[in-house]
Order: sequence, then structure tokens, then C-alpha cells
Amino acid sequence: MKPAAPAVREFHYRVRHGAAGHVPGAHRSRRGEAGLEFRGHVPLTQAPDTRRIDVHASLRDAFGQWQVRVFSERKAVAVVVIADLSASMGYRGVRRKLDVLADFTQAAAESAWRAGDSFGFIGCDGQMRRDWLLPPTRRRGLGSLLAQRLRRLDPRGSALGLAEAARALPHRRALVFLVSDFHLPIADLEAVLGGLAHHEVVPVMVWDRQEFDPPRNGLTQLADPESGEQTLVWMRPALRERWRAVQAGRRAALQALFHRHRLDPLVLDDGYRADAVSAHFVQG
Repeated sequence: MKPAAPAVREFHYRVRHGAAGHVPGAHRSRRGEAGLEFRGHVPLTQAPDTRRIDVHASLRDAFGQWQVRVFSERKAVAVVVIADLSASMGYRGVRRKLDVLADFTQAAAESAWRAGDSFGFIGCDGQMRRDWLLPPTRRRGLGSLLAQRLRRLDPRGSALGLAEAARALPHRRALVFLVSDFHLPIADLEAVLGGLAHHEVVPVMVWDRQEFDPPRNGLTQLADPESGEQTLVWMRPALRERWRAVQAGRRAALQALFHRHRLDPLVLDDGYRADAVSAHFVQG
């Protein structure tokens, strides 16, 4: 019997632009006329229900049209995790990155189920992996199964397959968590985000503080995060300063990329914490 995945706390999320589906759910929408949340007034010809005529609004209408109250209906959305399964996600510092991804995936699946939303998963390394493809579903318990698989995974290769993930997303606007350490070149990340423009995207940056600390002075071995290729270098103060400058430049380039796409990244550099994820949506 396989051990159950450790329990993780759920987080609260919301969609900024309104749910666009037809399935009743927990999110505000811009559709419908018979919900519970007041949306405004429209002419009677657009919403022919005389029971909801607002006499005061009708008297104020400049064109003398009968005005009807309309209310937004609450709708469900599809929540999809697009996961980077490349070699760099196997890095272990304070925590293994894949373990953080596993915790986040399990929490996202359980949070979606609790909200009445569907949940899907798309895993990519050098290509979109068919064996890591889960179309959006409302089945409960799939998050813990995915988490178990992720914790056993030996990741390899690059993350170029992230550019293919958009093809597997639902046609209707979905809430997409793009979970990666974002070590891809900026031009490749630009293509990934461009393909996801139809959806509401939250970049989830899985980083480890130790990964960005420059090694101590002296002979040290460095490894390329994607290829795993190792190089022996003599670390000295000038090289340490250059290391810090490169890391700062990379962070600035990523922030500029997200700003161009009007995205607010969520940084997980201390493992998965439900409160931090929920706060991201409240503050955003």
C-alpha cells in the first residue's frame, strides 16, 4: 500500500476579471441576469423581466426607457497548474524544489475542489509530457496522487516544453499557475507567456535561497541548472561580486518580463506556505 501524501493546507484564490463559464460556482462573473450580486441596470429590451424593473432608475433615464436590475451569477473556473519538470527543479537546498511543487500542486487541487472548481495539471520538460497531462476534472484526491508522483520524479532536460502547454488548456479562460524556477532564457519565457495570454496567469517562482548564494572563496564546482554540466572554477572576491551582479540582473529581467505581461509573480523561496499564497490574491 502506497503511503498517503502528507497533508497540506489549502489556500484561497480569486479571479480578477470574472469567471466566464456556465457552471455555477464561487467566483464573480460578468454573465447572467438572475444572480444575487447587483451588477447594474440595463434596458428592459436587453433583460425582459418586468419583475426586476427599477422605477426610480427608469424615471432618471435620459431616453425614457424602462430600466431593469441585473445581478451577476457566481460561476466556476478551471484551475490548471503548468509545471516545470526540468533538471533544475531537482535542486535541493533548504528544500527540494520538486517537493515544493508537489505541496503547491496538492494544495491547489484541494483548494479548487473546495471552491467547486475543476483542476488540471500539465507537466513539461523538454516537451509537454503526455504522461503528466491531466485535463480539468472535479474528481477529488488527484492532487495527493500527483504530489506522490512528483516527489518520486527524477527530473531531466530543459523546460522548453512549457511553450507547448497552452495547446492543452481549456478554450474558456482559466486560472493558470505557471510553476517554475524560471531558468529559461528570457526570449523563451516571452514565448511561453505569450501563448498563455488568453488566460489569467500567476507565475509561481520556486526558488531556494541557497541557490543564489555565491560559493565560498577557493576551488568550487558549479553545475548548469538545466543541463547538469559541471565546471570547476576558482572562486575569488571579484568573481563573487560578478556572481551577485548576474543574479540581480536576472531578477530584474524577470520582473521586467512580468511587468510587460501585466503579471504579478508569486515567489516561493521558503517552501509552500498557504498564508503567503492567499495573501498574494488579497494584496493583488
